[in-house]
Amino acid sequence: MERAASREHPYTGGCLCGAVRFEIRGPITDIVMCHCSQCRKVQGSAFATNGNVAADDFVLLRGEDNLSAYASSEDQQKYFCRTCGSPILSRRKSRPNEVRVRLGTIDSDIAERPEAHIFVGSKANWDRISDDLPCHDER
Repeated sequence: MERAASREHPYTGGCLCGAVRFEIRGPITDIVMCHCSQCRKVQGSAFATNGNVAADDFVLLRGEDNLSAYASSEDQQKYFCRTCGSPILSRRKSRPNEVRVRLGTIDSDIAERPEAHIFVGSKANWDRISDDLPCHDER
C-alpha cells in the first residue's frame, strides 16, 4: 500500500536529462552543506547540499534501471544517472531506513532549510562561506 503524501504536493525531482524522476513524500531532515573532498568531487563544486529522507518516502517514478551505483566506501553507495551523470542519492548499509538526497536535484520549492556547513576543515581554499550557519571542521 502506498504511503500518503505528508504535504499537499510532494517534492518532485530528477536528473538533468529527465531519465530519472522521483518524489519525496515526507520531510527532509539533517540538511547540511558538505565541504569534504569527496562531496566536492561528486558535485563538481565547492560543496554538496544533502538531506535525509525516510527510505519509504523516497519513491522512484521512473529510471531505476538508469541509476548507476558507485561504492564510495564499504558502507555507502552513491547513485548517479548513467546518461547525464547527475548525482541523485546515496544509501548506507548501516542506515537502511533512510536515503541521502542531493537537494540540487529537487525541482520543488523546499520548505526545510540547511542546518550547518560540515567538513569545513577540508573545504576548497578558493571557497568562502558567507552565511551565518554553524561551521564544523568535521561531521
